[in-house]
Amino acid sequence: MKKTTQFREMLQSKQLEFIMEAHNGLSAKIVEEAGFKGIWGSGLSISAAMGVRDNNEASWTQVLEVVEFMSDATSIPLMLDADTGYGNFNNARRLVKKLEQRNVAAMCIEDKLFPKTNSFINSEQQPLADIDEFSGKIKAVKDSQTDPDFNCVARVEAFIAGWGLGEALKRAEAYHNAGADAILMHSKINTADQILSFMKEWKDTCPVVIVPTMYYDTPTNVFEEAGVSLVIWANHLLRSSISAMQNTVKQIYDDRSLANVEKAIVPVKEIFRLQNAQELKEAEKKFLPQKNGKTEEKPAEVN
Repeated sequence: MKKTTQFREMLQSKQLEFIMEAHNGLSAKIVEEAGFKGIWGSGLSISAAMGVRDNNEASWTQVLEVVEFMSDATSIPLMLDADTGYGNFNNARRLVKKLEQRNVAAMCIEDKLFPKTNSFINSEQQPLADIDEFSGKIKAVKDSQTDPDFNCVARVEAFIAGWGLGEALKRAEAYHNAGADAILMHSKINTADQILSFMKEWKDTCPVVIVPTMYYDTPTNVFEEAGVSLVIWANHLLRSSISAMQNTVKQIYDDRSLANVEKAIVPVKEIFRLQNAQELKEAEKKFLPQKNGKTEEKPAEVN
């Protein structure tokens, strides 16, 4: 089944579905091996892994290159956190073309202005996009896709920017009418109250996606009972990797030795397994010349 179709079925599933953040090919493979049905290509995580801020400092082509490795490394669908679509409607429709070429299942665009700022940084000071302009961007995405199952998720930042339920509903309805396949309703408070109030009014108009990073204490069954379609665990592989690397590097620096960290980290052979080194070994037997039953190696070049 196509990745786009897999993702569409997740959105339309009668049960609550989950996708997990990844930020490179390796973390994407780990997500798939854990059993998740889909991957969230987090803008925050991808930019942080590059060492830059989540303010569109990494160009969209740089992000696309990372996403291509993630898609190639996995067989489950990936939804890219595409910020604002990296510009106006014209940028967004070119992005669709490039994502489809890389077998990416979905894109999520948010109704803020380019360049965007992360939703948890001075969010009340962040202006939102004009509703009609953003609706036109959604229409451009849907008109540009060649795969009918490619998914466009419209992210509503009304609650993030300090607006109330009325504005959130107005924007969600406009984006749904423009052709969005689902609405991502975002909230930064530490309870699910805003999300639940939205779900009560929205009912089953179209699938709803949430990101419970700030209201993580909310039991998952609350989301199920409210009718949420998809939950994104948005940045937890990046955050856990940072803490692990900080602990490891401190231990090695303090000890001036590897003796106390070796048992706490994976062996090198686990890296080779995740890289699928065995496949290359088998391919060499098939495609390289054989000599005395062994693969013949080329002589080293002399400069």
